[in-house]
Amino acid sequence: MARPPCFSLPYFLLLFSVVSLLLSRHHVLADSHFEGFEADDDEELDSLSTESLPLRSPSPLTRSEPVPDPVPDPVPSYPAPESQTADADHPKQPSSTSFEYWDEDEFEGLPIEPPSPETTTPRSADSEDTKPSDRSSDPKASPVRKKAGTSPRSSSYVVEIACGSFLIMFVINYFTGKRENENIALAWAAKFAAKDSIFDKNFSLLGVGDGDDSPLLLKEGQNVFKFYASGRRYCQGLLATMELKSRHDLISRLYNMVVPCKDEINFEVYMNDDAMDHVVFAVAKKKAAKVMHKEVRDLQRFASVLSPPNGRKWVAEELAVISESKEVAGDLISEAALDQVLGEKAFEKHGKGFISMHFSDQHLGTHKKMLLFKFALPNVNNMTDMTRLVALIPYYIDQIGRYKLSAQARSKTDTARTKAAQEAYKELQNARQDALQRKKAEKKRLMEEAEARLSAEAIRKKEAKERSRQMKKGMPRVKMTRAH
Repeated sequence: MARPPCFSLPYFLLLFSVVSLLLSRHHVLADSHFEGFEADDDEELDSLSTESLPLRSPSPLTRSEPVPDPVPDPVPSYPAPESQTADADHPKQPSSTSFEYWDEDEFEGLPIEPPSPETTTPRSADSEDTKPSDRSSDPKASPVRKKAGTSPRSSSYVVEIACGSFLIMFVINYFTGKRENENIALAWAAKFAAKDSIFDKNFSLLGVGDGDDSPLLLKEGQNVFKFYASGRRYCQGLLATMELKSRHDLISRLYNMVVPCKDEINFEVYMNDDAMDHVVFAVAKKKAAKVMHKEVRDLQRFASVLSPPNGRKWVAEELAVISESKEVAGDLISEAALDQVLGEKAFEKHGKGFISMHFSDQHLGTHKKMLLFKFALPNVNNMTDMTRLVALIPYYIDQIGRYKLSAQARSKTDTARTKAAQEAYKELQNARQDALQRKKAEKKRLMEEAEARLSAEAIRKKEAKERSRQMKKGMPRVKMTRAH
């Protein structure tokens, strides 16, 4: 039996709504599967509103600049969205700093935040504004930068002040030291080279000129002064050289404070050739005598250190005698010399400035026969302390000029000088041979270097020429005569 028609229309409407609901459900599941979402996540996605999701803003522009601070700036950490913390399986949204990995099609329907003027400013400006505050807040970096900024200025000032002070001291010391040396030289000249002095009485010409107004001293340097005298028997002249301390040099003055030295004066007396016999004799302090005997050639070759004789007055214990023979030493060390300076008692009072004296007829140089005296100069106010030392010079000029060796001593000295002349001649010949050998070796070396630079063809031609020369040299010589 058929149903009434009043029930067909509602039934049809109910069936149509059920079918449409099923179709819409199936469409949603298909879209979620296509986009990569699970079906179970639909309920969670529906529960989340668009207000809870983070707004996507364009990535700020960045510019890389060299940062002088060795401590790197901390990387800003952005808070993760709530959707990522809620579900670990949910795909993570890339951070705003990685702009190149952002996929525009990964999320749909998210609102885009309009760019604000604060976010569009370059990061470099922010970093520049924030770096000073970070550096000032860092307690470890601020002292280092303060020291680095202040130490060069303070050190430069210290160096400038030190250099300026040193230059001022150097200039002041130069003039004061120069004046001190000049005063010492003038004081010596006023005492021993002025009118009615010891040199004025023993020499007819004093100074470097011929006139009366000629200067007595010749200044060769700030600490070197020379005095010349001539016009006396037995000698050609006398040259005195004063070698004073380098008081004008500040560094030398400081060095002399650590290693003290004395002002010295050297006298060179050039004897006439016929006024001096064969004499090699020296008196010096024991330490200086050993050095002289080793280094001075005539003392090393002809003389030897003598021991004090028995039963006779001799020089002070601080002195040593070097002589070619005992006869010469005994004759030259007279009673007058012992009482004047060289004796034990006289040396304690007047021999403080004595260094050495050396007489020889075998000196190297243009003048072979010379008398050498070496004394230490006292202070400006104590020039009279070396009066007896200076008096030894004219005394020994006269004594050496009048002295004659005995026949026995003369024969020994002649033999020694002949032997020395032969040795000197042999040394000269050996030196000449050595010079010739060096010259030949140098020539041979140059020839070898020239051959090494020759080409193979040139070497072959040279060898052929040398063979032909050797063959001609080995062939017998034939004497050709012309027949008449």
